[in-house]
Amino acid sequence: MKDETSIQIGLRIKKARENARLTQEQLAEILCCSPQYISLMENGRYTISIKMLRTLCASLNISSDSILFPGSDRHCLDIINYKCRDISDEQFRLLIEIVNRYIEAVTLKQEGH
Repeated sequence: MKDETSIQIGLRIKKARENARLTQEQLAEILCCSPQYISLMENGRYTISIKMLRTLCASLNISSDSILFPGSDRHCLDIINYKCRDISDEQFRLLIEIVNRYIEAVTLKQEGH
């Protein structure tokens, strides 16, 4: 049975899968379920269980907030986390330095310096 909440959650599951550059078949293999199950969830015809939500989020390295609470700032962090998962330690160190300098610059600008 489709309801608006299931439809919206399904759309966010689909977006998370696409952000991970996975097909329904690939995600189904990772989650040990059928591609039809993925399709039913993404189309809002089947409500995801808590157990499957935990497995999905762990597999895609995202928080459940990005699926359950649209517009959450946490979703942006999930995207950054996903994009950074394969960078080297040196690249990560440089990224942290860039972020720190950006925060300093924004803070100074806001303070009127």
